[in-house]
Amino acid sequence: MAENKPIGEVVHYFSNIKVAVIKLASSLAEGEKIRIVGGENTDFKQAVKSMESEHKKIKKAKKGSEIGMKVSKKVREGYKVYKA
Repeated sequence: MAENKPIGEVVHYFSNIKVAVIKLASSLAEGEKIRIVGGENTDFKQAVKSMESEHKKIKKAKKGSEIGMKVSKKVREGYKVYKA
């Protein structure tokens, strides 16, 4: 399965606005589904509804970029992001 290679990692989480900053190891586009896994009991999937890079809304993010996106559950630094 191609699912076991992370496409990114959470590098920061803003709990007040529920936004995760994700450093991407591969490209990601709006509309794709991702899975975030980490800690003892965090493992959830969600669709990429919107992303931001340097405070601008973007539809696609390139490998190596850092993006901000709303997440449905609390995450922490170091959590891995996969395509779902």
